This record gives sequence, C-alpha cells and structure tokens, in this order.
Amino acid sequence: MPQSEDHRLVDLEARLEREDPRFTRAMRSGRPARPREYRRTGAWWGLALGVAMLACGIALAQGLLIAGGLVLVGMAAQLADPDPARMAHRGFGRR
Repeated sequence: MPQSEDHRLVDLEARLEREDPRFTRAMRSGRPARPREYRRTGAWWGLALGVAMLACGIALAQGLLIAGGLVLVGMAAQLADPDPARMAHRGFGRR
C-alpha cells in the first residue's frame, strides 16, 4: 500500500475513535458492537416513559402530564429517527 493510503487509514481510524470509542474498542477486542447510529435503546426508553406519562395524564385529567408526555414522545421519536444530515449524503431527501 502506498504511504498516502496508509495515512488515509490512520486518519480514518483516528476520526472513528473520536466519534464512537465504544465501537472502536469492541472491534479491537474482536467482539463487534453496533455503531452509535444504530443504538436506539435510550430512544425506546424515552418513548415508553413518554407514553406512560401521556396515559397517566389522560387518566388523571392532568394537562401538565399530558403536555410532558407529548414532549417526551416527540423527543424520543426524533432520537429514534435516523439523522437527516446523514440521510442527505446518501441521496435521500434531495430533490
């Protein structure tokens, strides 16, 4: 491999280490882990909590719980949705 190719690989490795250290450590140890963009556990927990808050707010007729549940569900849905900037690079979202 020419020297320039090695330099590119080192730069790519350094960038990946900065962006997702857990993924990089898992690859070095031989036990692959999901990259950060595919980990959505927090979003699912937020969605479940938001739906529970919304249901309790409806059952107790409490507007603050309803509003909080709706906001939390919206935030969790945004986290569960793929990054729009990343999707634009793949050709999606362009007209």
